[in-house]
Amino acid sequence: MGNLYHNKTAQWIAYAVFFAAVGAVPLFVSDSFVLNQLATYGVYGMLALSISLCWGFGGILNLGQGIAFGLGAYGMAMTMQMQTQTESNPIPPFMLNNSLDHLPWFWAPFQSTVAGIFLAIAVPTFFCALFGTIMFRARVSGVFFTIMTLAMLSAFYTIILDQQAYTGGANGLSPPSPLQIGGYEIDPYSPMAYWIVFVSLCGAAVVAKLLTQSSFGLVTQAIRDDAERVRFLGYSVAGYETVIYTISGLIASIAGCCWVMLVQYVSPQQLDVGFSLSMVIWAAIGGRNSLIGAMIGAFVIQGAQSYLGDALLSTWLLVLGGFFIVVVRFLPNGLASLVEAGLGLLSSRPTPSSNNAGEAMGVEEGAYR
Repeated sequence: MGNLYHNKTAQWIAYAVFFAAVGAVPLFVSDSFVLNQLATYGVYGMLALSISLCWGFGGILNLGQGIAFGLGAYGMAMTMQMQTQTESNPIPPFMLNNSLDHLPWFWAPFQSTVAGIFLAIAVPTFFCALFGTIMFRARVSGVFFTIMTLAMLSAFYTIILDQQAYTGGANGLSPPSPLQIGGYEIDPYSPMAYWIVFVSLCGAAVVAKLLTQSSFGLVTQAIRDDAERVRFLGYSVAGYETVIYTISGLIASIAGCCWVMLVQYVSPQQLDVGFSLSMVIWAAIGGRNSLIGAMIGAFVIQGAQSYLGDALLSTWLLVLGGFFIVVVRFLPNGLASLVEAGLGLLSSRPTPSSNNAGEAMGVEEGAYR
């Protein structure tokens, strides 16, 4: 009997149970503030999922995932901001405060909700495709690619921070009204907002899981283990790396859109290096080689920070850092490796029938001796 951890049917059953439990939350939580907070954990879960897909299965350590998340968040915030503007007053207040007398050209498409949401997802995804193509075709990989993503993240952070007249600068963007779709206003503290995040998380997880189990996923994991050997077999390593990196960015951009829908705010802090590093920590602690493990890691870490961070204040960072060091030192594959080890012990335990069979074989061998 093999380890259930590696059984595809058992994995899908675990996913079904996990999402059934997550989906049932609004049925038991009546506090709108808690429901909104749990929905934000779903956003963090999407980010951890995207890191797991890119790093755990693709072998691409991306410390700049905040680019896709931040651009998606700003795109959604711009859309929600323009929903509150009128034909007689088309310019957001912060632009007027910065002496702008006309709406910038790149803000104009966000006057349409459909176009705005599309651009909020498409622009960061296109950037990931372009950046990935340039880097991977030049065979920039490993720590060098990681450094490039970190440098690019810092560049975007500086641009958005400095261009206050167009981005709100350090104050960020605070749309005064919730997102409106088809004349319906989505209250960020309502079960509807939670369900939108839930569907997004569930859809992203299912697509990512199917991708990792496909022939494309097998080649991607082979590239992670030995890129040169896969290249010698005739596969386009750069093409596979670009696709997995782009899909990871797509998931992060959707997470950014959901984030702004829930909190009605975005600032350069969403492109801060520390936030992108947090995504990697979530995936590493939960298990970068396990999509569901990475999501649970994000839930556990952010949940602990929400309820212990206020009590421990800055000490919380020391606790988190120490926990991260312990996990990396003794559990390289994260907390998911504990589940794998536990299921391995259960599967290796002999059953009564197997014991009887063994005794019978021993008797038979003894008779022939």
